[in-house]
Amino acid sequence: MSDQTPLVPAPAVTSDAPASQTPAARARRGNPLLHGSAARTLGLVIALAVLCAVGVATAGDRFASIDNVMTILRLAAVVGVLSVGMTFVITGGGIDLSVGSVLGLASVWATTLATQAMARDTHWVVMVFTALAVGAVCGLINGVLVAYGRVVAFIATLAMMVAARGLAEIIANRQTQIVDVRPFLDVFRGELLGVPVLVWMFAVVAVAGWFLLNRTTFGRRTIAVGGNPEAARLAGIKVQRHTVYLYALAGVSAGIAAVMMLGRTTAGSSTHGQLYELDAIAAVVVGGTLLAGGRGTIVGTVLGVLIFSTLTNVFTQNNLSISAQSVAKGVIIVVAVLLQQRFAARSRGS
Repeated sequence: MSDQTPLVPAPAVTSDAPASQTPAARARRGNPLLHGSAARTLGLVIALAVLCAVGVATAGDRFASIDNVMTILRLAAVVGVLSVGMTFVITGGGIDLSVGSVLGLASVWATTLATQAMARDTHWVVMVFTALAVGAVCGLINGVLVAYGRVVAFIATLAMMVAARGLAEIIANRQTQIVDVRPFLDVFRGELLGVPVLVWMFAVVAVAGWFLLNRTTFGRRTIAVGGNPEAARLAGIKVQRHTVYLYALAGVSAGIAAVMMLGRTTAGSSTHGQLYELDAIAAVVVGGTLLAGGRGTIVGTVLGVLIFSTLTNVFTQNNLSISAQSVAKGVIIVVAVLLQQRFAARSRGS
């Protein structure tokens, strides 16, 4: 599950020796686990293992129980789906600050009286379709503003974050909308083979995201656009259209996350998803995706989500404050960014 490389022309080798014979190339061959994606993935696995060891040492059986493991995975699922969509946007050289608010808007729109009445008269899939449609439309608007309106991604998605949250509050009248479509709840609050359906949904989205990024032309184009948009354009990639696709994909992931949130909380609310965009960005960055674009890893993103979810659970098990959790998360993010810069500098130096 290695990361893709950008589809841009490789720099010319200035040395008389072949590229495969340079000291840097020999070093990479001699230490395959100390460079690139393998090193990053190994580091994340070790970090997750250390957190688990701390949890077992401090909370004992309460942490190691199957029920607690399922709790960690269930809490990671919603942010995890958002993070998969965010991985594509950041790999493509963008950023999306609106996914948390879009989640809230989709959850509210899918639980209005009219939508639920239609779902009872026909099928609960109506609620799912509504949430996905809201997410897709919001993502398309973001993409069009960024790609064709040439609005900076930070500003465009910040505007959507504010507008979507405000629209959700207007629709819901700042009230919680209870889900009373029983078949919907039976599906999304249920279990399959002893594992919550929400966890299965996260797993399916993660696998689909990995395949799309690593095994398709869409993924290669995403990495090319994020690595060097001009070179991608000269190579025949329609950069603007592809950028719209990326933001639409992030919007759809927010719609899926909204459906999962409805299953977890049994209610739609304009407060759903608050600050989730920051959790998603943090998980993506810690996972090893470059904020500058051009390199993305779904495996790293999943591990980043699990690290933060496990960290929260360890703090909760030990009755530590939310403020302490925030400090720990901040330290982890800073360390991850510093390591990214170090890897980037080493890569340029080689």
